[in-house]
Amino acid sequence: MVEIWSMIKEKYKHSDLTAKIIGCALEVHKTLGNGFQEVIYQRALQIEMAQHGLAFQREFEMPVLYKGEQIGTRRVDFLVEEIISVELKALTQLEPVHLAQAINYLEAYNLEIGLLLNFGATSMEIKRLTNGKLPAM
Repeated sequence: MVEIWSMIKEKYKHSDLTAKIIGCALEVHKTLGNGFQEVIYQRALQIEMAQHGLAFQREFEMPVLYKGEQIGTRRVDFLVEEIISVELKALTQLEPVHLAQAINYLEAYNLEIGLLLNFGATSMEIKRLTNGKLPAM
């Protein structure tokens, strides 16, 4: 396991932070299993991330802009350390629309990295997302 995380740290931006978030999510899934509503996982993940010293805002409301004008707002499940968006799902299976939605949030919020975490499947699903509209660093 240590070798996998060290490879990720070299390859992906903010991998140390995403690894901590994923570790918290895996603990929640291990403890609760699947079958609960999304809000239950959200509350449990909030407790787990706080216990691990992660700074976050839950249901952080962000503006959605179109050509520089605000046309609405969207609440991301978690904004961690002000740089990682975390979207939760509690579905038996993720669909392409869920990935597209999470990527759209990254683009709308001008964030580089996001996680899409699905607690609804028997095995937890984890998708690491990047904002393709931002210049590569």
